[in-house]
Amino acid sequence: MQPVLNVEDVKRVESGLTEVGVSISELMHRAGTAAANEVMRTDDVSSVTVFCGLGNNGGDGWVAAESLRKRDIDVTVVTPVAPDDIQGDLARVVAKSAQSAGVKMLVAPPKGRVEELLLSTDVVVDAMLGTGFHGDPRAPFDIWIECINASGATVIAVDVPSGLSAQTGLASSRCVIADMTVTMLVLKPGLLADMGRDACGTIVVAPLAEQTERLVLEADPVAWRADLEDYVDVLAPPSNAVDKFTRGSVLVVGGSLRFPGAPLLAAQAAARSGAGYVTLAVPEPVAPILQSQMPEIPVMGLPSDPDGTFSAEAADIVAELALKRTATLVGPGMRVSGGTVGVVSKLISSEVPLVIDADGLNCLARLTSNKLDDFPELLRRNEPLILTPHRRELGRLVGQQEVPPASLTAAMEAARRIVWTDGGSEITVVAKGSATACVSVDAAVLPKPGPAALATAGSGDVLGGVVAAFLARSNVGNDDLPVLSALACEVHGYAGSIAAERFGSHGVMARDIIDALGLAEDALEEQIAFPESTDMD
Repeated sequence: MQPVLNVEDVKRVESGLTEVGVSISELMHRAGTAAANEVMRTDDVSSVTVFCGLGNNGGDGWVAAESLRKRDIDVTVVTPVAPDDIQGDLARVVAKSAQSAGVKMLVAPPKGRVEELLLSTDVVVDAMLGTGFHGDPRAPFDIWIECINASGATVIAVDVPSGLSAQTGLASSRCVIADMTVTMLVLKPGLLADMGRDACGTIVVAPLAEQTERLVLEADPVAWRADLEDYVDVLAPPSNAVDKFTRGSVLVVGGSLRFPGAPLLAAQAAARSGAGYVTLAVPEPVAPILQSQMPEIPVMGLPSDPDGTFSAEAADIVAELALKRTATLVGPGMRVSGGTVGVVSKLISSEVPLVIDADGLNCLARLTSNKLDDFPELLRRNEPLILTPHRRELGRLVGQQEVPPASLTAAMEAARRIVWTDGGSEITVVAKGSATACVSVDAAVLPKPGPAALATAGSGDVLGGVVAAFLARSNVGNDDLPVLSALACEVHGYAGSIAAERFGSHGVMARDIIDALGLAEDALEEQIAFPESTDMD
């Protein structure tokens, strides 16, 4: 897994490197050289324009420019002030060194001159605003960002695209849209989520020093970016020695007369994700609607209230059914009522592996008055519990319903409030968003995010079914729940990519994702190197 550090914690790594003899000056030279190396890997590059700011990020740019000049690249630096006028001592020294090496420069050029220069530029290096930036880019950087984005040149950002928050992945106004981001030392959360997904392009991590890995681990990563090989221990090797009983069984509990389709999507997703047996429990008036649509999946009608939601009498029946299954998913389309809150409460108190999604989460919020983190006794159990909220649902759970988490880091903070209240390894919160974090008491695992095609009604119900199926199929311990959840998210995301290829990025519906789930898991398994089994004597 690749560690991810908050921006503030990156400073601790930099300080640690200076303590072991790697000076800030040396780090700047290594960072600029790393950026220059990536420029040289670009096809057919002969002319480069480097946009430099006034701080250390700009210093990296000056070093990159000098390195490129020494490799016979036609390079020009665009700078707001002349090297002698740069206030930072280190940035001023490297700027004057580049000037002495023959690097051409434009000092505070008008917009028209910048546009003219970019017409003959193959690669742009963005070294204007670094990881410490926040707020709105000011002149001239806002103008330069506009020119860069309109240029059509290949853009390589140093550490973070200018204008983007490396911490939140948000930009208050415009930011550079890069083809590649060469980020120094370690991944930062803002590069992986929200606007960062569009702005960063391919991300290359330049560690800069051999001591970096140790210092990053000591800085306590806020999250870990999962690689495919990390799933080996939670994904059983392919085998023909299985039957429907050994592949796990899933109970899906949900639905209402208003939303009959949500549990249908979840149940179909669980079946497409390899669960050997899936049962659907819905309010009695909903059962006839669904029975004819799913011949492979038994549909059970349970006691209901006049509004077509579960009644209080359904809770005990649901709990009894759950005891006979290896995993239960509760919530899709069930609405929030006295009866549905009772169903969720009964399932939480039952010792069954449980996934809570959608209205199941809203029932939890109702049950705890939007303060789930104040009710640790409600969540403590021995069997696995996986919550799958999107950011608005997560906000309701922790009292942030008016201003829900707006970034990956804010979502992780809210999820940690829940898991740390519980304090046990049996709970994982899958905080869904443009980048998803699978948060447990020990770690937050970031699966590779899926395409924008997943942003469609019912996609979350599908993911709930996938998570439940993987939980039912697995024999992993509670410590592996965030990795297992991350794998389910990756399969869901890959299925979204397959569906987008079939129907276009704007034409995908939830059922299209379901149909691609099996193909997605097969494709991921082909890329994972399973340990060879040992022959028995």
